Amino acid sequence: MGKAIWWSRVALAAAALVAVEMPAQAQKSADTLRIVWWDQIVNVNPYYNQLRAGLVVAHQAFDGLVYRDPVAFEIKPALATSWSFPDPKTIVFELRQGVTFHDGSSFSADDVVYTVNSILTDKQVSVPSNYAWMDHAEKLGDFKVAIHLKKITPAAMQFIAMVLPILPKAYRERVGSDAYDKLPVGAGPYKITRVDGVNLIEMERYDGYYKDGPKGRPAIRKLVIHEVVDATTAQNEMVGGKADWTWNVIPDNVPKLAALPFLKAEGAETMRVNSLNLDAAGRTDPNGPLTKQKVRQAVIYAIDRESIAKNLMQGGSRVPPGPCFPSQFGCDNDAAVRYPYDPAKAKALLAEAGYPNGFDTEIVSYVLPQFEGAVQNYLKAVGINARITHLQVQAQIQRSQEGKNPIDFGNWGSYSINDVSSFLPQYYAPAASGGFTANDFAHDAELSALVVAGGATTDEAERKKAYSAAIHKITEQAYFVPMFTGVAFYAYRKELNFKPWADEIPRYYLSSWN
Repeated sequence: MGKAIWWSRVALAAAALVAVEMPAQAQKSADTLRIVWWDQIVNVNPYYNQLRAGLVVAHQAFDGLVYRDPVAFEIKPALATSWSFPDPKTIVFELRQGVTFHDGSSFSADDVVYTVNSILTDKQVSVPSNYAWMDHAEKLGDFKVAIHLKKITPAAMQFIAMVLPILPKAYRERVGSDAYDKLPVGAGPYKITRVDGVNLIEMERYDGYYKDGPKGRPAIRKLVIHEVVDATTAQNEMVGGKADWTWNVIPDNVPKLAALPFLKAEGAETMRVNSLNLDAAGRTDPNGPLTKQKVRQAVIYAIDRESIAKNLMQGGSRVPPGPCFPSQFGCDNDAAVRYPYDPAKAKALLAEAGYPNGFDTEIVSYVLPQFEGAVQNYLKAVGINARITHLQVQAQIQRSQEGKNPIDFGNWGSYSINDVSSFLPQYYAPAASGGFTANDFAHDAELSALVVAGGATTDEAERKKAYSAAIHKITEQAYFVPMFTGVAFYAYRKELNFKPWADEIPRYYLSSWN
């Protein structure tokens, strides 16, 4: 849909403001927050999807052993009241008593042991690297557990806070894993009450949420999430009064939405890094152009990333020098080889590599079309003809992992963990069984060893040394093209008290109506 057509619809909706107000006010009076987004969650079990929207749902409906404060990133008690480190590879947790899951069953050490040990042997877990550092959990008492680590893991407590929701052992075993995945039960402030395929998720406030829980008792009683196919549909629902909150708004449309008297729209930089992964390993073509370092470097020189960040992404987006978010521990920007926009240099490198007239390739992407088109145009200007294949997120990821994407345009949010050990292993850690993972476009054993070394000690100097060497190698070889940091653009009813957080997790349990 063209911008002019879309804006005309916005203007018409504004003119019909009275008609728009009535259903929205009715929802407020019904104490219901209507959420619309264009991520479709195939499985709402938090361990079986890697979509940011899935993580968002998990943080409303599940609790973990600990909670990371979104302001200072401090680790605070949740299902565990305290913890200790008797040795570098063991964490002992004292558990909270009197907690119940949404089905009414009581929480205990059995649930923690079951959760950890189950996911470690489950081949369907979407992001194994989030948990590969754990060896097993051990019950030390009804309300005391130990998590034993395979290796020293400096960011262990952040992983536990962000991506280790606790499952109810008795309930899941009673109903079976398939039934559980269709309507999961957790111990968070909201209870999932309905899941309709990839179209609808409903949650209600869990009035049994434990006293002194870090998330508190939600002010809003009910959440209704409508999953749609694209950003335009989501925006139209907001303008038409059918929804109260959305995100991933098209940047150019933010001021237009903010101009409507009943909406607020804003952007906030997140820890997400949008990037191109280049098929250096030759998975799509063993002798393809992208297997050559000079060609990959030419790709980076050809793209005016600063312009894309400033003019297309907007909202405070920036181009990170290396393959990580700048605030993350170990993200050494000084170690990164820099590639300023230089199309003449790109053409020269292509000629040196044996491609004076460029070559044909494919960009496979799930990002917004304006970013895909910008990259395509910059590459075309130096002779690289890249057709675009745009897919839904899950389909694009699947094709990527099958080794079918010459240029992969996606992003990674590190599960909002402020440590490079949550970024680099996603792409370059060796597979548990040896060799390389399905996300690895480089197949560089030396690089994989550096990534492993950076996460194998608590010595900060040694960690920085290994990660700096890894970042230098990745950028020197041009395996990875950091494009721009993500900015989450939100639109929501002015009657809603909502605060965006840097870790890109909307906390509906902290929101309220005016």
